[in-house]
Amino acid sequence: MKRATSAILLALMLVALTASLALGQRAKKRQPRVIQLEEIVIEGRVQKPNAFYILNRSNLGYEVLELRTSFLRKVVRSVQKEPF
Repeated sequence: MKRATSAILLALMLVALTASLALGQRAKKRQPRVIQLEEIVIEGRVQKPNAFYILNRSNLGYEVLELRTSFLRKVVRSVQKEPF
């Protein structure tokens, strides 16, 4: 019984050792890639945006117009028609 237990323990230790060595070798093989780019010179002018705006200081005198014709019928007809 002691021999079987010691043999199993030895086998487990060997498996653990080989697994750790395999993981260590895999980690060493992966090295980060280094990409070297050449220097690029860009010449020119930076264009600044041009914007202008106009402010009106006058008051617009407007009054609400009363509609004499109802557009309700035209709206209902347009909804009932097929769109395309």
